[in-house]
Order: sequence, then structure tokens, then C-alpha cells
Amino acid sequence: MQWPDYVKIREVGLRDGLQSEDRFVSSEVKIKLLRALIRAGVSAIEATSFVHPRAIPQLSDAEVILDGIGDIPNGVVLSALVGNVMGMQRALNTGVREVMVVVSASEAHNRANVKMSVSQSLQALKEISPLASGGGTGVRGAVATAFGCPDQGKIDRGQVSVVVEGMLEAGIKEITLADTAGLGHPRQVYTLVKELAAGYPEVTWALHFHDTRGLGLANIITGIQAGVTILESSVGGIGGCPAIPGATGNVPTEDLIFMLHSMGIKTSIDLEGIARCTRLLEETLGRSLPARVSHLGCKASYTS
Repeated sequence: MQWPDYVKIREVGLRDGLQSEDRFVSSEVKIKLLRALIRAGVSAIEATSFVHPRAIPQLSDAEVILDGIGDIPNGVVLSALVGNVMGMQRALNTGVREVMVVVSASEAHNRANVKMSVSQSLQALKEISPLASGGGTGVRGAVATAFGCPDQGKIDRGQVSVVVEGMLEAGIKEITLADTAGLGHPRQVYTLVKELAAGYPEVTWALHFHDTRGLGLANIITGIQAGVTILESSVGGIGGCPAIPGATGNVPTEDLIFMLHSMGIKTSIDLEGIARCTRLLEETLGRSLPARVSHLGCKASYTS
């Protein structure tokens, strides 16, 4: 079996993780955490989201975060989620280098999440993408509930393909398959990734797993075996989904790094540095987070 030498990890805790938190985390702490993640070697970070403040109050300080971070080291890409043209215009005003857009494969989830049908969301991408391109900003996409929806049930490849093709029509070539509710299993992941990769060879694929049912790392393993080398995770395992009650956070970044480094797969990220980020978050939120490795108090046994 062939394993990759290197896997890129995109940290999503600041956006996908914090968006479900009721307690507002100050802009100062968010900036401190962002800088700590960069020091730990994370080169791809979802920093915030340009959505209406009433929808996600936790991320109402998007401009403050991106303006306050200062100079970003070469090779580090900060991205932000946008949901419509207004959000895209806000993002352009900050000079962010990359935005991401989310459309669900589930009609029920898409309506609950963004108050639009899937077709309406895909139409919006055709307005967002030209604005991004004109401003020199990259765009990537994510297919939410790609592996199942608690409201709609099973999601088949055809439903995922509708969203993928809509993103391609909008000029989006990097697409994340997201297990928003943690319903996916390893065999399903392997099959879907292989089929989509064969059907859309022009796409660069990434994977985003919530660990709701404890299958996150197992799903990642089969995703890597299917050829994916971009993985999204959340520091401390923080997170959830506002539209799915009970959904837990992503696979914890430190648990993912420990597994990959143990397997001899490089990430360029310092495990101890991520553990420090988790401790900062726990102090801020006043509770323990799901990550296992940080709580073991162990030093990194493998170097990146």
C-alpha cells in the first residue's frame, strides 16, 4: 500500500469550530490563537466567516481579525467563508487571499443552513466567483453533508455531483467533501472519493470529517488511501454545525498530526505547538475539549 510523504492540514477551528460557541471569544484571543497556529507551522487556516452578524454572532468581528493579524509569513494562506455577494465584498475589503463557499448536497440541510435551495446557492456562486477573481482572491468550495444528512437521510453520488458540477461551472477547482454530521463510514468514503476523482480529474479534493460517531480518523485513513492529501481539522476538536443539533467538532488537529507523524507522513506542523493552542482555547472557554493527545501531556514522539 502506498502512503503519501506529505499531507496538507487546513486548520478550521477558528471558523468552523468557534461558530457554534455561545460564549463570545474576544477578537484579541482569536488573533492570539491565529498567531500561535502560524508559529506552530500551520500554513492553511480558515480564519473567520463573512456572514451576517445575526446569523453567527461569534464571527461578527471578521474584519477586526484579518486587519489585526498584521503581516502574514510567506507560504501561509488565511481564508474566510463567504455566503453571498455582500460577504464577498466585505472579504475583498480586507484583502484576504482566499475565500471558501459551502453548498450542501442535502436540500434540507442547505435550506436550514443558509435559507436557500441548492440551486439558489449554486447560482450565487456564479456571482461570487467573478468578484473574487477580479479582486485577485482564490475561491474553493465545500460540499456539506456529502456523506449523509440527519434530516434527509442517505446522500447518493448524484446529489454530490450536482454540487460539484455547479462549483466547476463557477470556476472552482478545489473542493472539500464534508461529513458535516459525522455519518460517513470508511468504505463509503473510499468509494465516493475514488468515483468522484475518476469522474472529475480536474478537481483537487480535500476532506473534512466531524467526529460525531468516532469514525473521523478511520475515515481519514481511507480518504488518504483513495488519494486525498488535503485534510481539514479543528484544534482541540472544537466545533459542530449550527444547523445540526448535537453535531460535534472536526477531528482534533493534534490527534490527526500524531497519527500522521506516527505513520511517517509529514505535515510541517509542530505537535506541541498545537497542544499549546488547545490549552489556550480551554482556558478561554472554561472547559476541556475533545482532543486526546493534548490531554495525555506527552511530547511529540515523531518530528514533522
